[in-house]
Amino acid sequence: MVETPPERWRPPLLPNPAAGKWDRSLAPLRRFFDIQAGSVWRDLAAVLPDVRGRVLDVGSGAQPYRPLVHSDATYMAIDTEAAKPHFGYEAPDTRYFRGGVWPVEDASIDFIICTETLEHVLDTRQFLGEASRSLKTGGTILLTVPFAARWHFIPYEYWRFTPSSIDHLLRDAGFAGVRVYARGNSGTVACYKIMALVLPLLATKDSSALLTWLMRIVGLCLAPVLIVFAVLANLSLLGRGGNDCLGYTVIAHRASDTKHDQS
Repeated sequence: MVETPPERWRPPLLPNPAAGKWDRSLAPLRRFFDIQAGSVWRDLAAVLPDVRGRVLDVGSGAQPYRPLVHSDATYMAIDTEAAKPHFGYEAPDTRYFRGGVWPVEDASIDFIICTETLEHVLDTRQFLGEASRSLKTGGTILLTVPFAARWHFIPYEYWRFTPSSIDHLLRDAGFAGVRVYARGNSGTVACYKIMALVLPLLATKDSSALLTWLMRIVGLCLAPVLIVFAVLANLSLLGRGGNDCLGYTVIAHRASDTKHDQS
């Protein structure tokens, strides 16, 4: 499966805050059907509006969560230079970099956002070490990672994390007060999997035009099923998280006894 050819269907990119009015108006509808993205938005919307100081968005992509950051905070975005060729992301106010060292000064950030990025990082120890280096003492990191959501191998996805592994990695990097929250439960996952069978039919593009339209017609016939399970999935997010979930949202604080402080 490592040599699996490129996916025929990919979910549309989250719109950049600077995108057109039409794209921004469709963003809530996209989050309604993209349960993974919607669940991340829901968790960040409960935290980011209250954050002040310097906010760093790591692996920022199209900066979809920037509108949640309070106007009194200073928003900064960084991403790897591979973001455009691999994902199609390019934002004019993002600082792109190469290698594992972030273009951020030591102890200069109050809050780090890192959504659906850690699973694409081969050297998680170095990555979280950079987060610890960049944060002020007591600063906060908010991570989200997938769990039961689909394998996203573009360009590479290396890991799926459990709460225990997340706690271990963060504490090893000098973080404390690690809190891990499940996004969704077995009901959410079941709805998500059913929706994942229908959505590709609507967006399929096969080499055969006839087969493409036949699959789209089948997808349109199943559209009511898609809507019903989208409603159920969103309602399930109102309940408690479970062991079988779409992913995890993690909050931790930079401890005062890290190697950076001791140097």
